[in-house]
Amino acid sequence: MNLVRKMVFGSMVLAGAMTAFAADTIKFGLQGPLTGGSSPMGVSMRDGAKLAVTEINAKGGVLGRQIELIERDDEAKNERGVQIAQELINKEKVVAALGYINSGVALASQRFYQEAKIPVMNNVATASQITKQFADQPDNYIFRNSANDTIQSTMIVNELLGRRKFTKIAILADSTNYGQLGREDLEKALALKGIKAVAIEKYNIKDVDMTPQLLKSKEAGAEIIITYGIGPELAQIANGMVKLGWKVPMMGSWTLSMGNFIDNAGKNADGATMPQTFIQEANTPKRTSFIAAYQKAYKVDRIPSPVSAAQGYDSIYLLVAAIAQAKSTEGPKVREALEDLKAPVDGVVTTYNKPFSKADHEAITMNMPVIGKVQDGRVIYAYDEDKKKGSEVRTKK
Repeated sequence: MNLVRKMVFGSMVLAGAMTAFAADTIKFGLQGPLTGGSSPMGVSMRDGAKLAVTEINAKGGVLGRQIELIERDDEAKNERGVQIAQELINKEKVVAALGYINSGVALASQRFYQEAKIPVMNNVATASQITKQFADQPDNYIFRNSANDTIQSTMIVNELLGRRKFTKIAILADSTNYGQLGREDLEKALALKGIKAVAIEKYNIKDVDMTPQLLKSKEAGAEIIITYGIGPELAQIANGMVKLGWKVPMMGSWTLSMGNFIDNAGKNADGATMPQTFIQEANTPKRTSFIAAYQKAYKVDRIPSPVSAAQGYDSIYLLVAAIAQAKSTEGPKVREALEDLKAPVDGVVTTYNKPFSKADHEAITMNMPVIGKVQDGRVIYAYDEDKKKGSEVRTKK
C-alpha cells in the first residue's frame, strides 16, 4: 500500500512539474500552409523556425525560459487563418506570432494581433500593404523580414528593361490577393518606366491548362512572361509554353524558386529567374551551418523553399532579440524593442542592423535580394556579380 501511495505521489509531482514547465514557456504562434500547393513554403518556414528555437533553447532560451512553438496549418485559407489567430491569442496566450505565407491570409488575420497588441513577424508573405495595414494607428504591431512586392516588382522591371532589354512583356498572375496585388505592383513599376504590358492575364489556383492565357500573350507579341503565383500553377505555365511550341523566357516573383514548380516543370523550369533573399549555397559561415543543420534535421538535400526556411529561421532570432532587450514578453515592450534593436542580429539572410524603426517595419531593403535562376533542379545565382553580392553581408540601407 505504501508503494502504491509513493507511485501516485510521484506521478503527481511529475505531472505538476510538467505543468509548471509548460506554463513557464514563452509561446510563439506559428501559422502557415502546411498542406496543399503552398505547403513547400509553409513547411520550410516552420522547419527553419524550429531549427532556430532548438538552437536558442539549447543555450538556455530567453529570459531564463524556453521557447515553445505553437504551430497551426492555415491551409492557405483566409477564414482558417482568422480562426487560428483568435485561437492562438485567446486560448494559447502567445506573446508573438510569426509566419503568414499567403498575403490574403495575413491581411485577413493579423488585425486580431494588432487589436491584442501582440507583435507579428511576417516572414514570407510579400504584399506591399501588409506592414502598412495599421500604419495609421498610434502603434503598429506588424513587422516583416521578407522582400515585399514593391522591392520585387522594381527588381523585375529593372532586370527586364536594364540587363535584358525586353519591352514587350506579358503578365500572368493568379486570382488570389497575392497574385493580383503583385500584378498591380508590377504594372506600377512598369508605368514608372513608361512601359505598359502587352498582355495581362489571370488564372485560378488549381488551373491545369494555361493555353488561353499563353495564346493571348503570344498573339500580343510578348518577348517574356512575368508571373505572380505559386508552384503548381507556375509549372503549368512553363509546361504549357512547351506544348504550344512557344518558349520565351520566364521571370517572376520569388516563388519561382519553390520545389513544386521546379519538380513539376522539370527541364521546362530551367532558365526561369526571380528575386531571392537567400539561395541555398554555403557561401558564408552562417549559411553553411544553417544549410547543414536543415539537411541533417529533415533528411533532405534541397530545401523545398530555401527563402522561406531562411526567413523563418531569422524571424525567431529577431523576436528573441527584442524580448531579451525588452526584458519582457509584454507586447508593447517587445514592439518598442523591435523598433529600436540595439545590437545586430546575425541571420541567414543578412546581419540585421537596426532593421526596424517606428516608421519602418520592413527589414529587407532593395540592396539585399539577388536574382536567382533555375538550373538542373536547383536555384543558383543568375549572375557572377550577384553571387559575389550574395556572399557579402548586405545590411539595410
